[in-house]
Amino acid sequence: MSALLHQTTVLVLNRHWQAIHAKTPADAFCMMASGAATGLDVQGDDSLFPVKWDEWLKLPVREGDQSVNTPRGIVRVPTVIVAANFAKVPLRRPRLGARGIWERDGGVCQYTGRKLAPHEGNIDHIVPRSRGGATSWENCVLSHRDVNSRKGARLPQEAGLRLLKVPQPPKAMPATLMIRNTHGIRDWARFLVS
Repeated sequence: MSALLHQTTVLVLNRHWQAIHAKTPADAFCMMASGAATGLDVQGDDSLFPVKWDEWLKLPVREGDQSVNTPRGIVRVPTVIVAANFAKVPLRRPRLGARGIWERDGGVCQYTGRKLAPHEGNIDHIVPRSRGGATSWENCVLSHRDVNSRKGARLPQEAGLRLLKVPQPPKAMPATLMIRNTHGIRDWARFLVS
């Protein structure tokens, strides 16, 4: 059960009930116990009730709810909490890496324009690392594996390839757009943009 405490399964809303982050239950419990957040008791599709920490400890664990054992007894794990004093929606950039480049390029090979399945693509350094190319937003693009293999350690023009567009760092986006419901938590659906 302790592994549950360290998975990002709790959606954090600002005081205007806009999604801003995902936290672990351990972090959520700390925020609730300190008064920095209230738990959201989600009952069905239409009933949402903010609940302070002392009352949260008394809530019954319903069928399908995650829970943890504590010295005080079994405590329901919240799926959504509301930050008490935070009003903004922070801006975030995707991290530089395969997922960030995939998102920036929309899953499209930047040489052929073909939409790729996850197993078909990889990251190409426009100026190969062997020739001094950096791992940066401006030098990395999504490429079909076969195209990247054919290009090898050459520049695109040396391999007879042309980029569809000049790669740039992605713009910062509202944090809400960056949150992924990887655990399929039903209570998050009403707060996340599809």
